Formats: sequence, C-alpha cells, structure tokens
Amino acid sequence: MLILTRRIGECITIGDDIRIKLLAINGRQVKIGVKAPRGVVVHREEVYERIVEQNRLAAQSAARAPVLDAAGMMRRKLEDEPQEHGSYEEATHSSH
Repeated sequence: MLILTRRIGECITIGDDIRIKLLAINGRQVKIGVKAPRGVVVHREEVYERIVEQNRLAAQSAARAPVLDAAGMMRRKLEDEPQEHGSYEEATHSSH
C-alpha cells in the first residue's frame, strides 16, 4: 500500500484520469473529492461490500432457478403422463 501525506487542497492523481483531492479535515473525519471519468465507479468501501454481497446472493439464486424449474417441469410431465398401472392402491389390491 502506498501511503501519502497531503494537506487540505492538495491532490493525488491515479493514472491520467483520476484525481483525489483532500477537501477538509474535521476531527477524525477527512473529506475527499474524487474526480474520475463517468465510466469509473466510485463507492465507499462499506457500500461496495454490500453491492458485492447482493450480487453474490443474486447469482446463487439465478444458479438455483434452472434446477428448481427443471424439477417443476419433471413433476408436471409425470402428472400429465397416463399411469400404466393405475394408482398405488389399485396395484396393491388387485387380484393375483
């Protein structure tokens, strides 16, 4: 990790397109400004972590959906097929 010291009003540049400027210090809080191209997404770390977790949960749900859908399709197919031996009761109580 690169550690830099800055005073209020001073900037840090990242590549050619991103500037981070120290705007104010109020006790233990530091206010910074980030100037970046529109395509660069900037989040506070705690917000980013929630986004990652929500995406992970959504991906898990999506991965399970085809399995659940396939099970439902199989159940419907079995319900629609004519039974060769009738019901369980008919099969177990028929004369031998």
